[in-house]
Order: sequence, then C-alpha cells, then structure tokens
Amino acid sequence: MGIIHRYFIYLSYNGKKYHGWQIQPNANSVQQVLENCFSTLLSEKTAITGAGRTDTGVHAKLMVAHFDTENIIDNPKTFVGKLNSFLPRDIAIQKIVPVSNNAHARFDAVSRTYEYHISLQKNPFLNEFAYQYTGQLDIQKMNEAAATLFDYIDFTSFSKLHTDAKTNNCKIMKAVWEQRGETLVFTIQADRFLRNMVRSVVGTLLEVGKGKMSIDEFKNVIEKKDRCAAGISMPAQALYLVDIQYPEHIF
Repeated sequence: MGIIHRYFIYLSYNGKKYHGWQIQPNANSVQQVLENCFSTLLSEKTAITGAGRTDTGVHAKLMVAHFDTENIIDNPKTFVGKLNSFLPRDIAIQKIVPVSNNAHARFDAVSRTYEYHISLQKNPFLNEFAYQYTGQLDIQKMNEAAATLFDYIDFTSFSKLHTDAKTNNCKIMKAVWEQRGETLVFTIQADRFLRNMVRSVVGTLLEVGKGKMSIDEFKNVIEKKDRCAAGISMPAQALYLVDIQYPEHIF
C-alpha cells in the first residue's frame, strides 16, 4: 500500500431528492453518490466522511467532508471540474484542499452554522426552499427569546428522542432573526447540534413570535429538558447548513 493523502472536500447540495447525508440501506444519500463518483474517478474504493449528518430534505450551501487516497491530486481545480461533470446537478463541489493526515472533517470542526428560511408572502418560487408563513410575527420578541439560548448548554428539549448522542450539551455562539426582503432568516451557530435541534428551536421560537409563548415560557421549555415541552419540528426544505469552521493548523 502506498502513501495515503487526505483531502477536504467543500461542497453544496440541494437535499430535496436525498434521504439526508448519511448512507443508509435502500435510500438515496449524498454520501453514497459522492463515494460512487470519487471511487470511479480515483479508480479505488473511496470512503467519504462528512462533518455531520443533514436530515432528509435539508440543504447544504456548504458541507465539508474528507477522503483518503493513494493518488496525489496534482491539479485539484481540474479534478473538481471532472467531479462536477460526473455528479448530478443537485450536488456541486467547490474545492478540494490537502490537509494533514489526522485532520477530521467531523471531529476537528469548531463550529457549524445553519439558516432557516421563512417566506413571509406566498411565493411559488420559494415553496421548495422556504417555509411559508403569512401571519403576524413579533420578530423583536423572537430575537429576545433566541438570545436566552446563550444562557444554556443542555438542549435535550430540542433533540430528537432516542438518538445515539452521548451528550445533549451544545455551546451556542450565534442565534439571530433578520429580515431579508420578503424572507425571514434565522441564523444559529454552535460547536455541535443535536438531531432535529434547529428545526425544533425554530418551531418553538415561532410560538413566541405568534404570541402563544412568553420568553419566560421559552426558557422553561429549555429547563424542562423534555422534547414534549418544545414546539413542533419545522419542515426540512427550509433548513440550510451554511458554514463549518476549522482551526488553521490542520491545513
């Protein structure tokens, strides 16, 4: 066996046709499509390790993954061009970067950022990429409630039940609502996220925005550490993974 080289892949995908990132039996996943493509072009079986899992229907404006190969990729730009011509239209590679052999796309990530998009008007062009809500929302109250997330680390109330996560602790670094034209966008950044966490947080913050839940009640939801206390899990098509940060030393 020759010398192994490790590379990071920066990519984006429209999650509509995929059962999430992770390979699973009898279902189409982004990871499976990538592994098939890389294995063919590198002429060796290639495993791809992602920075995390996105659920069925969730999109990624930026996902990072890594792979190992015995091939030296002399011209990453040309290789990216080949990959993109081989991949389906809903997956695009932005760049491939050499990293140290112990760099890990998942375990070395220091933060991940998601956005949730809400269309405030009926818009046929946003149906597949945003959640439509045309009622009144108190965005200031939603931001006040979102700011209380910084006071907590245990987010059991917003986690999918019976996952294999060893801890429900997360450090939230950013949580803010902002209006961009007719779209309301919630941006949340943390060191890690629990399964379904962002969509549950959004569903609960919307209860605050509709006037159905006070900020104190929102805090009470977190403190209960009970998924049944939180709001609904919002639809997947409006959720985007938008950024993943890494320490400089791994490159």
